[in-house]
Amino acid sequence: MSETPMSEPTVSIKSRGTITIDAGHCKGCELCIPACPPRVLTMSTAVNHMGYRYPELYPGCTGCGACLYVCPDFVFEVYRFEQPVVTEVSERKQ
Repeated sequence: MSETPMSEPTVSIKSRGTITIDAGHCKGCELCIPACPPRVLTMSTAVNHMGYRYPELYPGCTGCGACLYVCPDFVFEVYRFEQPVVTEVSERKQ
């Protein structure tokens, strides 16, 4: 963890992949939010064409696929990187 004056603390996250979200087909069940180990999914304030809020992805996704496994609407797709990528993300208060 590193910290510079006047900035939020950051943490390095090694990622082996990431996800995409088909927000148009999401029905807003929110099962993915607590299932996400790095806690990088939050529900949007906007709604899709069906009137449902959908998950938004923030930096720090590890591509673990937990969201994919719990989603009843199959709105997630997992992509694997050939080489792991290290990302600096701000440390959020839980």
